[in-house]
Amino acid sequence: MKLSAIRPIALLLARELAITALLILGVSFVVFIIIYLSPGDPFGTLLKGQTTLPNAPENIRGALGTPPAWYAQYLSWLVNMVQGDFGTSTRTGLPVLNEVIRVGINTLYLTIGSMMVTLLIAVPVALFAARRGQTPVNWVLTMLAYVLSALPVFWLGYIAIYISMHHFGLFPLAFASSAQKWSWLYFMFPVLVLGLSNGTTSEVVRFLREEMSRVFSEDYIRTARAKGASIWKHSFKEGFLIPITEIIASKIPFILGGAVVVEQVFNWPGMGRMAWQAAQDRDFPLIMGITLLAAVFVRMGSLLQRFVHILVNPRASKE
Repeated sequence: MKLSAIRPIALLLARELAITALLILGVSFVVFIIIYLSPGDPFGTLLKGQTTLPNAPENIRGALGTPPAWYAQYLSWLVNMVQGDFGTSTRTGLPVLNEVIRVGINTLYLTIGSMMVTLLIAVPVALFAARRGQTPVNWVLTMLAYVLSALPVFWLGYIAIYISMHHFGLFPLAFASSAQKWSWLYFMFPVLVLGLSNGTTSEVVRFLREEMSRVFSEDYIRTARAKGASIWKHSFKEGFLIPITEIIASKIPFILGGAVVVEQVFNWPGMGRMAWQAAQDRDFPLIMGITLLAAVFVRMGSLLQRFVHILVNPRASKE
């Protein structure tokens, strides 16, 4: 590849990395301010019921060398974070980075699996609607997608648990023992619930249907149809690949929000459940680590969408 072709892509990559760094910096600062202004003290929560001394939290804070000023605390945390030290959990005493990576992998499994379920439902409906137009079958399928998107995640989760317990004798808690019968079903229940009711099914159907319909009306598609060529092959990049990556990247925050509820309902050991527990315990270092990892997940989706767009249209890197 010529240097003239590599240079725009390298500049684009450098710009995206710089934006990512600024995003993480901004998110960390905002979350730190919110945590600092929120009521409660992590050391006070940790010592609750263990001592009656009123100045015990201040003594521990001084022993750990925690600066009194908020800006000094943030700068100290930021310097350590750049060096790979995200602090130590005040509840477990374990490194935050290791804890966040452990649960982040589980959340990644849940979100990717749920998105696959959503696409398996939404993509065929959207393609059928774009190809066939407004038909009674298309109307029924579209309405079904909208109904699924309107179902509350927690409600569908409890309904799934109720049906599995009372009709099949199963209690679908996530990560059950592999030696237990139907253990794979325990793993799939949370994925299916989040995939059906994460609120993105109707958005994928509507957006992909409109984009495919627009592409099908383009002149080059009409020419391909007149020549007897496959219109799906000619419309795949512009009508399917780019729109689907755009809608996935824009819906990652909503899926992560739904994952918090699903992890609570099904006892899934992920970021959402840990964040909830960390908020209850005022485990501020852990909250900071989870928030940054969530921001990285969202940014990765945006970068993936940008990469696919440039891969399909290399001239976009020069714009």
